[in-house]
Amino acid sequence: MASSRRIRGQSVTASKSIREAVAAGARLRFRPVMMTSFAFILGLLPLVVAIGAGATRRRAVGTPVFGGMLAASIFGVFIIPMLYVVFQTLRECVGGSAKASADAPT
Repeated sequence: MASSRRIRGQSVTASKSIREAVAAGARLRFRPVMMTSFAFILGLLPLVVAIGAGATRRRAVGTPVFGGMLAASIFGVFIIPMLYVVFQTLRECVGGSAKASADAPT
């Protein structure tokens, strides 16, 4: 998404910098991704705080999934955009402009 916005010159400030395109894409996708993630995470709470018969098994399933989903949400929001900036910058330094890298086969 950030690549196509940069190529078309459609970032928020009509600039073609990688960071601005990533920031615009992250702002656009933040709310839907977080709503979906937190709905799933909150749906796991009954498994994490289970009591009664079979609680140990439910906790054994719920706790790792809860933690993994929380970690994946944080990773997806903060780490993935930064990695995109790093690798896209390297790709453009090695291969040329954003237009040339978009036209190249993947």
